Amino acid sequence: MTDTARTARVGVPERPTLDGLEETWARRWQEEGTYAFDRSKERSDVYAIDTPPPTVSGELHMGHVFSYTHTDTVARFQRMRGRTVFYPMGWDDNGLPTERRVQNVYGVRCDPALPYDPDWVPPATPVSEAARKEQTPISRRNFIELCELLTVADEEVFEALWRRLGLSVDWSLTYTTIGRVARAASQRAFLRNLARGEAYQAEAPTLWDVGFATAVAQAELEDRERPGAYHRLRFTGPDGREVLIDTTRPELLPACVALVCHPDDERYADLVGTAVRAPVFGVEVPVRAHPLADPAKGTGVAMVCTFGDLTDVTWWRDLDLETRVVIGRDGRLLPEPPAGVPAQPYAALAGQTVNGARRTLVELLADAGDLVGEPREITHPVKFYERGDRPLEIVSTRQWYLRNGGRDAGLREELLARGGELRWVPEHMRHRYEHWVAGLTGDWLVSRQRFFGVPVPVWYRLDDVGEPDWSQPLTPEESILPVDPSSEAPPGFDESRRGVPGGFVGDPDVLDTWATSSLTPQIVGGWETDPDLFGRVFPMDLRPQGQEIIRTWLFSTVVRAHLEHGVLPWRDAVLSGWILDPDRRKMSKSKGNVVTPMGLLEQHGSDAVRYWAANGKPGMDLAFDPAQIKVGRRLATKLLNASRFALGLGAADALRAPATEPLDTAMLAELSGVVATATAAFDGYDHTAALQATEAFFWRFCDDYIELVKERAYGTGPGADSARAALATALSVQLRLFAPVLPFVTEEVWSWWRYGSVHRAPWPTTYEVGRAVQGPGDPGLLRLAGDALGQVRRAKSERKLSMKADVPLAEALGPAALLDRLTLVADDVRAAGRIAKLDLLPDRTPELVIACAF
Repeated sequence: MTDTARTARVGVPERPTLDGLEETWARRWQEEGTYAFDRSKERSDVYAIDTPPPTVSGELHMGHVFSYTHTDTVARFQRMRGRTVFYPMGWDDNGLPTERRVQNVYGVRCDPALPYDPDWVPPATPVSEAARKEQTPISRRNFIELCELLTVADEEVFEALWRRLGLSVDWSLTYTTIGRVARAASQRAFLRNLARGEAYQAEAPTLWDVGFATAVAQAELEDRERPGAYHRLRFTGPDGREVLIDTTRPELLPACVALVCHPDDERYADLVGTAVRAPVFGVEVPVRAHPLADPAKGTGVAMVCTFGDLTDVTWWRDLDLETRVVIGRDGRLLPEPPAGVPAQPYAALAGQTVNGARRTLVELLADAGDLVGEPREITHPVKFYERGDRPLEIVSTRQWYLRNGGRDAGLREELLARGGELRWVPEHMRHRYEHWVAGLTGDWLVSRQRFFGVPVPVWYRLDDVGEPDWSQPLTPEESILPVDPSSEAPPGFDESRRGVPGGFVGDPDVLDTWATSSLTPQIVGGWETDPDLFGRVFPMDLRPQGQEIIRTWLFSTVVRAHLEHGVLPWRDAVLSGWILDPDRRKMSKSKGNVVTPMGLLEQHGSDAVRYWAANGKPGMDLAFDPAQIKVGRRLATKLLNASRFALGLGAADALRAPATEPLDTAMLAELSGVVATATAAFDGYDHTAALQATEAFFWRFCDDYIELVKERAYGTGPGADSARAALATALSVQLRLFAPVLPFVTEEVWSWWRYGSVHRAPWPTTYEVGRAVQGPGDPGLLRLAGDALGQVRRAKSERKLSMKADVPLAEALGPAALLDRLTLVADDVRAAGRIAKLDLLPDRTPELVIACAF
C-alpha cells in the first residue's frame, strides 16, 4: 500500500481547469511515492524497463518527448495491471558530446600535459566567439571537473522537463553513465571480457576522427555526400606499358602498396604478378587480383593505399601487403616518408593537411606529365563519424577491441540467434539487427583517445629502456573498482615508479561510451553490488529505444549480456519512429528544424503534448502537428467538464450500483468492448490503438449517452438510479483507460471523488464492467439511440432552431425489428430531443428515419 491510499477526496471544483495541474500532481506524486518501486515483490510481479539514458550535452527535443511518452504509457499500464514497475532514469553524460559542449560553453580544451590547478576558476558564461575559437588549455583533471559541473546543471534541466511531462519514473533509481557505480560496472565487465579472452589489444588500421582526435567504431559511421574529383594517374608497367588508374585521393600516392584488378578482367590478366612503377616517387608496387575490384569502375584497376578507405584495409589484409602510412593522428602528412619512399619528392608534402597535400601532389603529377586529362568533378559518399564534421582518416594505432562476431562465425551465429529470441515491436525491425550482425567486418573497437569517460582499467610495465610491455597488462582487483590508471598506481607499485624504466604507465584511453551504455541493465539493476535487486529485475522486460541505434545500443547490450550472463538482457524491444517536420522531413539539429518542447508544454499542457505523441505507433514516423496538440487540449478539457457534469448528477454516490435500463446497459456493454480492445492493444505495445478506441467511445459517451440520459438522471426512482450507476462505472473506467496517456487530468478528476491515485488503481476489466450490468446489454442500442437523436438535432439545425426547441411530433420510420429495438430507448430519445409525441411507423423505409414536425 502506498501513501496515495491516504489521499483524500477533494470534491468537485466549481470551475475546473487544466492550468497548474502539472506542478500540483508532479509534487504530490513525488511526496507520496506514487511511482516508487517495491523491491519486496517477486520477479513474476515485477515489470522492469531498461530506460534510454538521454545524452545531456544539449537540449531535449520533441523526438525525446515522442519516444519517452510511449515508454511511460507502458509503465503506467503495467503498474495498473498490478505489476511493480522498475522504471529508472539515467543520464548519458560521458564521451565526446559532453566534451564538445564544455569546449563550446567555456572556451577551453584539455591538455593532458598540463598539471592540475586546484585554484583554477572556469570563465563566466557565455564566453565570446573569440574564446571559443582560441580555446584555453587546461589540465585533464580540471577539464573533467568542468565536464562534471556542466552535466550536473544539464541533468537538473532535463529532470525538470521530464517531471513536467509526467514521466512516472522512480527518481530514486536515477543513475549516470559517468557515476561511480557505472564506472565500476563498466570496468568490471571489461576486466572479465579480458580474462575470458573476449577483450584484446591490437595495432591495426583504425578509423580516426581528426577533429575529435579519437578512434571511431564501425557502428558510429555514417556516409555523407561530398564533392570530390577523379584524377587519372599514369603508372608504368613492364616494358614501359602505360597503366592508368582513377583515384579521388592522389595525396595517398606515397602510401600506395599495390594495384589491384578483378581476377576475371582480361585487360590486366597479364599484369597480375608483375610490378609497376608509381609516378613522382618511382616506387615499384605489385599488381594483384582481388574479387572486390570492380572492372566497371574507373579504368578497372585500383590503387591500394595504406589507408584510404575500408576497402584498402580489406585488400591490405587479404593480400598481405606492405604498410606505408603517411597520415598522422593530426590529419597531416607525417614529417618523414615511409620506408622505401624517396625523401626528396615527399618533402613537398610533409606536414601538410590532406587537402594541401592533394593540391601539391596534383601539381607534381602535372609537372611530371603523369596526370592524364583534367580532374573530373564528382559527388560521392564519404565516411564520417556520426558526430564529427571532418572526413575520417584511417591511421595505424594500438586499440582495445571486444569480440562481437565480426571475426568469429560461431559468435556471430549465437548473436543472430539471440536476435531471434527477442520480441521485436514492430517485427520488421528484427531485419535491421540481422543485417547489421551479418555484415560486421571487424570486432568492436572500444577504446577512445579522449578524457571524460570511463578509464580503461589497466597499466603496463615499462622495460629497462622505458618501453611498455603491451602483452601483459596489469589489472586491478574488482573490489577496488573504479580506478583511474592516469592518477592511481597499480597493485605493487607506487606513484614514484610512474613513467620510469622498470616502473609502469597507465593506459591513457577511456572506454567508448557505448561500452558503458551497453551495461545499463546491469548498472541500474545492481549487478554484483545488490544481488537481491538484480535477481528481481534482470533480465528485464522491456528495452524501448530509437531505431537508429539498433546497431549500437541494442546490439552492444545483447553482446554484453550474452558474454557475461548467457541470456538476452530483456524480453521485448520496442523501437520508435522518427519525428518529421510539417514538410515530412526528419527533424534533426543539422537541418535546423528541431522543435524544443518546454514552450509547448507550458502553452498547451503536458497532457495535450502527450496526446500528440501517443498518436504515433512504435516504429512509425509522426509529423509534428500543433493542431493535433490542440485536439489533445480539447480532449483533456472535455474530460474535465464531462466528469464534473456526471458527478454533479450524483454519480459519485452510485458507484458499484447496478445499471438496469436498456440504454445504460447498452452503453456499458459497448464500454466493455472498448476495455477489451484497449487492453489487448496495450499488451501488444500499441498505445495508439488503445487511445483511439478509448477516445472514440468517450466522444460518443459525451455527445450521445450523456445527452440521452441526463433528463432521467436528474429525476428519482429506479430509472434515475440506473443512469447514475452507469455514469459512475463509465467515468471510473474511462479515467483509467485514459490514465496512461493523460496522467494529469485523469488524476485530477479521480481526486474529486475517489481515494488514492488513479495510477495505482487497477486496470479496468470486462468482468468489472459486466458486473455493473443487470440483465443483457445490447451495445448497438446506444448507436441506434444516438442516430435517432442526431437526426432530431439536424432537423432543428436546418431550421436554425435551438437544440432546446420542442418537437410537437416526430415519426420514426424503419424496419419493424429496428423500431422494436428503438422502443427500448424511446423514452430517453423523446426526453433528449424534447419530443412531445413519437410515432413508430414500421417497414416504411429500409433504414431508420426520424421525421420531425414543427
